Amino acid sequence: MAKKPKTITVNDLMQKSYTYSITAPMGKNFDPEFKPDLTPKQMLEIGVFGGHYLGDCQKEFPADWYKKAKLNHERHDPKLNFFGVNASQPLSVWRAKGWIHPEDPRGWFQWYCRYFMGRRLPEEDRRQIKRWKTIRRHKTQIINACGPRELVCRPRQRQALLHWAYDSRKF
Repeated sequence: MAKKPKTITVNDLMQKSYTYSITAPMGKNFDPEFKPDLTPKQMLEIGVFGGHYLGDCQKEFPADWYKKAKLNHERHDPKLNFFGVNASQPLSVWRAKGWIHPEDPRGWFQWYCRYFMGRRLPEEDRRQIKRWKTIRRHKTQIINACGPRELVCRPRQRQALLHWAYDSRKF
């Protein structure tokens, strides 16, 4: 007998009564082309998005994701980022470029958190994984321009990679 998918209902500042189903085990059954270095929990702990991300979503995601998360509920604070620099574009830029999908009004990281939780939206998953793969070019640029683990080299680019679950601290 198949297990009934769990339904998540979201009521936060950007979505009201949005529901989705969890159809895969958390952190498993990823597309074979999608191999992020970091989990959402790890990203929140090391410092991404100036700490101004998912602060009002604590009912949607596991509580342990937030225990050591570097968050600022009031504003984007680049000092909370691992590299201490701003590597984000405003949400308005993302919207203008058509990068925001209605299911995930906060963008790629919200998609990743929900994908990690087990939500699957095949068409949107393919689109987001394709976008994630294109960011890999920044990893190559850092490797070509910097010495091994020379973390002071290209900090903005390294921080941007952290925002996409590439662990730029390791190359």
